[in-house]
Amino acid sequence: MTATPGTEFHASTRPHELRRVAFATVIGTTIEWYDFFLYASAAALVFGALFFAPAGPQFATILSFATVGISFLFRPLGAFLAGHYGDKIGRKAMLVITLILMGSATTLIGVLPTYEQIGMAAPVLLILLRILQGLSTGGEWGGAVLMAVEHAPGGKRGRFGAFPQIGVPIGLLLASGMLALMTGVISPGDAFLEWGWRIPFLLSFVLIIVGIVVRRAVDESPVFQEIAAKKEKAKTPILTLFRRHWLLVLLAALTFAGNNAAGYMTTGGYLQNYATMPVEEGGLVGMDRTPVLLAVAGASIVWLITTFAAGAVSDRIGRKNTYIIGWIAFLATVFLLFPLTNTGNPWLLFLGVSLFAIGNGFTYGQQAAYFTELFPASIRYSGVSITYAIGAIIGGAFAPTIAAWLVQSTGTATSVAFYIAGVMVVAFIATLLLRDRTGIPLGPDHEAEQAERHFVWEK
Repeated sequence: MTATPGTEFHASTRPHELRRVAFATVIGTTIEWYDFFLYASAAALVFGALFFAPAGPQFATILSFATVGISFLFRPLGAFLAGHYGDKIGRKAMLVITLILMGSATTLIGVLPTYEQIGMAAPVLLILLRILQGLSTGGEWGGAVLMAVEHAPGGKRGRFGAFPQIGVPIGLLLASGMLALMTGVISPGDAFLEWGWRIPFLLSFVLIIVGIVVRRAVDESPVFQEIAAKKEKAKTPILTLFRRHWLLVLLAALTFAGNNAAGYMTTGGYLQNYATMPVEEGGLVGMDRTPVLLAVAGASIVWLITTFAAGAVSDRIGRKNTYIIGWIAFLATVFLLFPLTNTGNPWLLFLGVSLFAIGNGFTYGQQAAYFTELFPASIRYSGVSITYAIGAIIGGAFAPTIAAWLVQSTGTATSVAFYIAGVMVVAFIATLLLRDRTGIPLGPDHEAEQAERHFVWEK
């Protein structure tokens, strides 16, 4: 098949292989993010009481959220390692390694003794396992999106790139759903605090086996196969990336920071904690855990739909225009989220999080194709992974911790809404400064074209 200008088609990528790649990237990222969000939700609901109890209810919450943020600091290291070896030995191998690392850490959290049982060793071990999760997440995303986008026909990169992206809301849906099942049916009340929270973590052991089997069945990325055949692998991809493209990394990271800071109000567990903290312990809403978890799980379906829609829409109107739609949707709803939550009505909470999810989806679904088209083939794994990791640190690493501090300091969540809106505006500006590169050839024969004209001021 002959490729049209501005697109590529890999003849080795048959329809059945495309379907297999799509399925493998969805399954893998779903498992990775199930593990990641499960920790964030547990940090909001139980880890403060189980691992940081001596600090008191409110400060224990801040410490618990801080462990969520600490893992982000290790994402760049995971991105550096996975990016380096992903550009040297291939995308596929790194995907399997990161999945094993994440699943192992999550399963071990499920059997971890609490502070009451082993004292200070408990939070130390929890933090170490969270660091392993951060290393895994830092390397996994880049490999998954490159496998999806580099396999895809040129005119459908946004759509195929959306498959690993929808694994994120599916992971949130599964994590919230499992916790809701435990709190509402299997281990309600004190039983959840005693042992029920462990079951969803132990389930990760089963999921990881499924993920490994699926991912091993997928062929290596056609672009990497071309790079290997031509023996054009970069010797030091990370040094090349920062020497030639440091400004691109920074601006692209800022575009993700806006999405990440906003998204981690729900995926990072903050909203769950805000809505469920008892009033007698300083909370402002005091809802039961189960309806809050169900509302977040339901809204994650909206996030899933809009994420996939954004990928498909970006193939038609471009990645940049799709981002602009997302930022406008975000800014239009950010000041509605907390007032609707403050009503204490689960349905209005669901409405608020669902409206918020529209902007979340339209600033996320196209990101896989967008980041892939930004970087030259020989350093692409390093480029997308490190940019993603830096954006996550700037935006989401300590967003729940900052939000908890703002509410404690001001007594109102309006301050949190202004904080999120500020990060979004910065991301919006960064988006406007970057050039839309939708449809640019991805293969190693086009390295020169891939390495130039990233910014709107370049002619």
